[in-house]
Amino acid sequence: MSARTWQGPSAQDRLALLRRTRSIAIVGASNNPARASYFVTTYLLSSSPYRLFLVNPRETEILGQPVYPSLADLPETPDLVDVFRRHDDLPGVLDDTLAVGAKALWLQLGSWHEDVARRGEAAGLTVVMDRCVKVEHARFHGGLHLAGFDTGVISSRRALG
Repeated sequence: MSARTWQGPSAQDRLALLRRTRSIAIVGASNNPARASYFVTTYLLSSSPYRLFLVNPRETEILGQPVYPSLADLPETPDLVDVFRRHDDLPGVLDDTLAVGAKALWLQLGSWHEDVARRGEAAGLTVVMDRCVKVEHARFHGGLHLAGFDTGVISSRRALG
């Protein structure tokens, strides 16, 4: 693996992205509760305002939600495409994201592809890599410790604004 040279959006920019997002397509959504995409989908359905579109050509329903075979099959253009796919699949997901006109591409924890990030940005996308939408949403909304778990602490401190 080569050195990481690409710089992603700052915390404030990620917060702004999540605030302007109204819909998220989860590419690589899974019906397996042991998969990260299932956990993220569960969280977003229960704890976020986003309209979710699940994408997986091998599923028809996950958590009671319809599943679409591809981004091109969605009933509307998602604002953000959240990707749970293998490294080698990422250039194709970028092409699909650009083809449907989404504004942001988010690669989950452990997912890093500098060429995809540079091509996406050159085409006008906001690109986030190696971060979890669930973790970032919870962190910005006061429900998560920096280490990634719910502290159960209620505070009067203002959330990032």
